[in-house]
Amino acid sequence: MDGGSDGTASATSASAFGLESPLDWTVGGALGGAIGAAVFGLLVWLFDPEVVAVAIPAIYGLEPVGVVGWGIHVAHGIVLGLVFGFLMTRQAVLEFAQMDVETAALSRSGMWVRTVAAGFVFGLTIWAILPLLVLPVWIDAIGTEAAGDFPATAVESLVGHVLFGTVLGLVFATTVDLRSRTGEAPIED
Repeated sequence: MDGGSDGTASATSASAFGLESPLDWTVGGALGGAIGAAVFGLLVWLFDPEVVAVAIPAIYGLEPVGVVGWGIHVAHGIVLGLVFGFLMTRQAVLEFAQMDVETAALSRSGMWVRTVAAGFVFGLTIWAILPLLVLPVWIDAIGTEAAGDFPATAVESLVGHVLFGTVLGLVFATTVDLRSRTGEAPIED
């Protein structure tokens, strides 16, 4: 990325073309979530196509018909992308991502790199919470056998969730310009 004389990215950088509006995080989050979920889904599909085709619909008690699993998977990605976008534009998180740091490597990284890194951490967090903690409780609650084959603790699940978060962060950083933001206050009454 080219640096300007004031230390900001020049107009030729990808994030210089990002959206700048009160709801830009919804576009960046939904788009990043959809693309991240598609990439994650392709990875899972390569290892075991039954996970996307059968296990994901079974989590909701649905029959594996057509592309139902893919639709659910991408919908999950969009919702999680919106959560990521919301969090990244809140004052506390944004200020944390923008803060000056003492380490040389991090102090030279721009907001784009930090947003991609936040996506990586978000993907890791999603993996630790949803498939490892929430999914087993959900499967017990609905009592379905087919969803029991879901590889929540498999390496593919970890890699897929981290890949999802990284792609989400990459797309979000490219579509939403966070460099000059000061963070939005929480939703008011």
